[in-house]
Amino acid sequence: MKIFTSKMWLSVFLLVAIVSLAPFTVLAQQTNIAGTVTDADTGETLIGVNIVVRGKVIGTITDNNGRFSLRVNQEPPLTLIFSMVGFASQEVAITESNVSNLRISLQEQTMLGQEVVVSASRVEESILQSPVTIEKMDILAIRETPADNYYKGIANLKGVDVTTSSINFQIINARGFNSTGNTRFVQLTDGMDTQAPALNFPIGNLNGPSELDVESVEFIPGASSALYGPNAFNGILLVNSKNPFEYQGLSAFYQQGVNHINGRPGEPQSPQPMYQGSIRYAHAFNNKFAFKVNGSFMRAEDWYGTDRTDLNRAAQGDLPFNPGANAVHVFGDEVSNNIGLLRNVAGVQQAAQGMGLGGYLSSIPDQVVSRTGYEERHLVDYGAENYKLNAALHYRVTDRAELSYTFNYGAGTSVYTGAQRYSLSNFEISQHKLELKGDNFFVRGYTTIENSGDSYIADLTGVAINDRWRNNSDWFGQYTLGYMGALQQQQVAPGSMGTPQQQANAHEFARGIADQGRFLPGTPEFEAAKADVQGNVIPQGSLFNDQSRMYMAEGQYDFKNEIDFMDLQVGASYRVYDLRSNGTIFADVEGNDITIEEYGAFAQASKRVLDDRLKLTGSIRYDKNENFDGQFSPRISGVWTQGNSNVRLSYQTGFRMPTTQAQHIDLNVVSARLIGGLPFYRDKYNVFENAYTIESVNNYAAAVGAGASPISPEATGQLVQIESLPDLRPEQVQSFEIGYKSLLASNRLMVDFAYYYNIYNDFITQTSVRRAPGQVFPGALPNTDEGAINAVNAPTLLTPITIPGQENTFQTYTNIVDREVRAHGAALGLTYNLPSNYTLSGNYNFNRLITDLGAGFLNDFNTPEHKTNISFGNRKVYNNLGFNVTYRYQTGFRWESTFAQGDVPEIHNFDAQLSYKVPNLKSIVKLGGSNIFNNRYIQNFGGPTIGAIYYVSITFDELLN
Repeated sequence: MKIFTSKMWLSVFLLVAIVSLAPFTVLAQQTNIAGTVTDADTGETLIGVNIVVRGKVIGTITDNNGRFSLRVNQEPPLTLIFSMVGFASQEVAITESNVSNLRISLQEQTMLGQEVVVSASRVEESILQSPVTIEKMDILAIRETPADNYYKGIANLKGVDVTTSSINFQIINARGFNSTGNTRFVQLTDGMDTQAPALNFPIGNLNGPSELDVESVEFIPGASSALYGPNAFNGILLVNSKNPFEYQGLSAFYQQGVNHINGRPGEPQSPQPMYQGSIRYAHAFNNKFAFKVNGSFMRAEDWYGTDRTDLNRAAQGDLPFNPGANAVHVFGDEVSNNIGLLRNVAGVQQAAQGMGLGGYLSSIPDQVVSRTGYEERHLVDYGAENYKLNAALHYRVTDRAELSYTFNYGAGTSVYTGAQRYSLSNFEISQHKLELKGDNFFVRGYTTIENSGDSYIADLTGVAINDRWRNNSDWFGQYTLGYMGALQQQQVAPGSMGTPQQQANAHEFARGIADQGRFLPGTPEFEAAKADVQGNVIPQGSLFNDQSRMYMAEGQYDFKNEIDFMDLQVGASYRVYDLRSNGTIFADVEGNDITIEEYGAFAQASKRVLDDRLKLTGSIRYDKNENFDGQFSPRISGVWTQGNSNVRLSYQTGFRMPTTQAQHIDLNVVSARLIGGLPFYRDKYNVFENAYTIESVNNYAAAVGAGASPISPEATGQLVQIESLPDLRPEQVQSFEIGYKSLLASNRLMVDFAYYYNIYNDFITQTSVRRAPGQVFPGALPNTDEGAINAVNAPTLLTPITIPGQENTFQTYTNIVDREVRAHGAALGLTYNLPSNYTLSGNYNFNRLITDLGAGFLNDFNTPEHKTNISFGNRKVYNNLGFNVTYRYQTGFRWESTFAQGDVPEIHNFDAQLSYKVPNLKSIVKLGGSNIFNNRYIQNFGGPTIGAIYYVSITFDELLN
């Protein structure tokens, strides 16, 4: 019923907008204008110049001869705006009803500080006078980026953090608390939220437009919930595609590249080819109807995960190696057991007696042992692919209203790092949007539909293959018997533990015994087991079965035509999540439908005072999620303008709703069962029954590993019982920002500085607990009447048990409510236009977490404290030759996530490109590379190792000047 209701909302919303907002008045008189646009320096005609009528949606472009014609349903006077990237815009007043030979000359210039942005205030304004920090990439910046695609080039913007999970999957963040699935950041493509409904974070550019169809990219770091609602917490990215009325004709792009140069062990040992291409066509009919279609593809051998760092080093004790090792990119070794638990297992006792090893039962150590795993390269599909189709139909209902339908589709194969490593194989995600837009309003409805295809959990695949060969009980039983046999062969006295070296020898021998007949990668038995696991849905296999959806309706109205003493905008939105994982992510099994409804509204007012030198802006938004209390998000800002200097001061607020997974996940991920933070799931699993904090359990294990008896007060005294956690609720941030943006040195130098101070309340985090069978009293002595720790229940705390129905480890979402979390940072950007069209630019970024989150919580700030980018280039250094070079540096930092925790080393990178324009062919040939010196690096601990990409590309564009 809820889904039907959401569709009704969309229909009613659009119907009301079309009837009430679209002005269908037919004007009696028309104005006809025709003319030519030329380059003021060369006199050559300009193709594709955008010409619009102020206050209307109607407009046109110049043709291949630089000519244009336009008919407007309005009598003079009216104003035409001529604009083209790389040229200064020009406004021309039309005072006659018939103008047949209008000649316009545009002056070429570098658009330093002259850009117009929309995202900062949801209305057009100068980037210099934006009330908040904002960055923009226009068509030229997109075309000239040295990265192998424009989306990766966003990393060069001031304040941006980029995390790579796959060669075709990048996640963008700002101002700390970064992750491989960034739920604190919002990305909009043509107004559509690009989050995957089951994940709640943007999916990069997997279904977005190719660079042929991107007009601009706008990036705002910091809290933006006052205008954009939930999860616009750390920032927002707007990708704006080209309108088919304004960008017509045929364009095409092809890039041939290569990666995996000088492969390391476990990686391809020869260079691997990369392919990327796209084609776009747009056409308008009588300035009334227009369409565009844009198709693209990419194919590459993905970056490999080869990190063998042991995530369970605490279990090693005095041994020269760790029998319980859990390597980052080895899967199957997550399954571990304390073999000391097997001393009292009847089957092990009987087998030991029959083998003459009964005296060695007491020699079995309290040692965590893990199963032998498989390297990631044997389990993950590294054949990265991405196929996209973007299409749109536009119809100008009147000169003041344009109706459009947009379709975005993406499919392919990629790798994603979350709580585990996920192979996103043959996934699909599509979006449909219907929008009515005018000069002062818009109303839109859209839906996002995802299909997990053949996607699976790589970790679980390794675990299940092992289990297909030999179940855990048998494997650990054989390991334990082999261990005792090895002690006997070494003539260790029964009942004695032996020396550390004798124990190490016993562990090596035991693993060889237990692994006899194990499926080896490349063998028919392994491949058959792998196919079986990946072909069955969770929990029988590792396959997802997700077709979750999101429905959204929103609108905005600007009162600029009704109110002239100030600017006023209002807007509203309604959203429904329909979770359809079929029990593979959520508890949405048959008969248990899960939907989540949200709605919100905002108002914003601004006014210029003191001779227009001071612009004051205030906005407030209210949002409500059905599972949580409503949220108010105010924002206040002021911008003081003196000449070309602008000083801004703002107080911004933001919030993020707990994600769909934070609310409803119910998934066994081998090391623990992940459960939502809503009370239902805590009650369902009795999470706090005889439960202990995972940190205290780790301290307990460390004490046992150091030689303490598992039932001694020395060990049990480390345990801290946990009886409850705070109820899950939205997280809030207050952000104070001061900034300065100015043009100096005869308008050749642009300076942009910002400092922010953030205060987080109800910080959303994850925490783990482990339950013990029966009551356990920390510090109790053995064999007392208190229900003491004994040989059965104490060792259980040392080992996560994840068999459904027997799980003892739970990871859930909660909030830090006993203190505020604070962070601050600064960013400085400089751009200098040198003589002869050379441009030198750079930025420096500083971010630091002030508050220590404390033990038991993930400190996932995950952001380098210092980072800088420096670029030098010239798009016309000689005739048609151009170049661009970029250097990036960031300091090392600590990365913490549910998948892995460790250090990310510092990064030094150079990107470069050399381009040559071929005017006769309307084409540009580009030779370039990212990380051209092949300095191998990682962007997140647990992510892939990234190397160089070298490429050559050719772009054809009918509108190329």
